[in-house]
Amino acid sequence: MKRSLKYLGFLGFLGLLGLFTGNLAFYGFFNFFGLWGILNRKQKSDELLISNAAKAGRNAFIVSLVAVSLTIAALSVIKTLQAAQLSIAVVFMAQLLTFIFSFNYYEKRGNV
Repeated sequence: MKRSLKYLGFLGFLGLLGLFTGNLAFYGFFNFFGLWGILNRKQKSDELLISNAAKAGRNAFIVSLVAVSLTIAALSVIKTLQAAQLSIAVVFMAQLLTFIFSFNYYEKRGNV
């Protein structure tokens, strides 16, 4: 489990496409580098790690549902391509940051 999450950190390099294309939506991929920081500990994969990943995934899913609902409502009023690109990037960054910060919080807190 831990090893597979660590490999997701390589998706952070897709954020470099934002520098070359000028598309702001690619900058959300830089958040994947945070997985390397929180998973770089000398810890075995155990039930607590899997439970913490599930809790963090739940938090990210809730943030994603709320953010996508608000984004769809806002885009129905704004109706521009730039606003759609920016909103997709913001929702993507919000759910990744929510997962990373929640997972880090649950890992530091321990089994309380």
